[in-house]
Amino acid sequence: MAVDPLIELRDVNKYFGDLHVLQDVNLTVGRGEVVVVIGPSGSGKSTLCRAINRLEPIQSGSITLDGQPLPEEGKALAGLRSEVGMVFQSFNLFAHRTVLQNITLGQVKVRKRKKDEADRRSRELLDRVGLADQADKFPAQLSGGQQQRVAIARALAMDPKALLFDEPTSALDPEMINEVLEVMQQLAQEGMTMVVVTHEMGFARSAANRVVFMADGRIVEDRTPEEFFTSPRSDRAKDFLSKILKH
Repeated sequence: MAVDPLIELRDVNKYFGDLHVLQDVNLTVGRGEVVVVIGPSGSGKSTLCRAINRLEPIQSGSITLDGQPLPEEGKALAGLRSEVGMVFQSFNLFAHRTVLQNITLGQVKVRKRKKDEADRRSRELLDRVGLADQADKFPAQLSGGQQQRVAIARALAMDPKALLFDEPTSALDPEMINEVLEVMQQLAQEGMTMVVVTHEMGFARSAANRVVFMADGRIVEDRTPEEFFTSPRSDRAKDFLSKILKH
């Protein structure tokens, strides 16, 4: 078990109408841990990720962050969203604001930083994701890989306790995937708590502390990457791996 739990899901159930998308899910993510969630389409991976910062409310069970239950709505919920940053498949940047403004906005509005301090922090983060020279461009002037790195910088700007990644590379052209994964690899090495839903098995192998394999709304396996990739226990996982690891 995680020594110092930061995120805990207990008996979490989620329905979309009659569809039972999360079934009695239990998961603990320790501080500084990188947990990669994989599984076939429709297994509940993205819903799990979105439930952790309450983009998807759950029907039963509990989710706690740092020992506190997730807030229901209003100001406290906005606070939660800054504590648990989210990076989406589509970059969700504001098209009419510059790269710098995209990263500064939340710091000023939610974290109440002064604008010059927020700008300075934004430039540091752009430098960290390799985009220091793109601050004054608009998102449409950037490649998909660059936009996703801006989105990561924007999430980091809030000094979150954890970052959630919901298939962050699946909308990218193949040649851009690595530039995003490298930034994520770096964050993992620096000890950022991360929950990553991805199809990138190389990343799962190299960056994850644990691989969580989901199928049909349940967590089927939760093990180290080494154990999972070399000797999956369940037929579902064996089947999944045989399909994706064939070249």
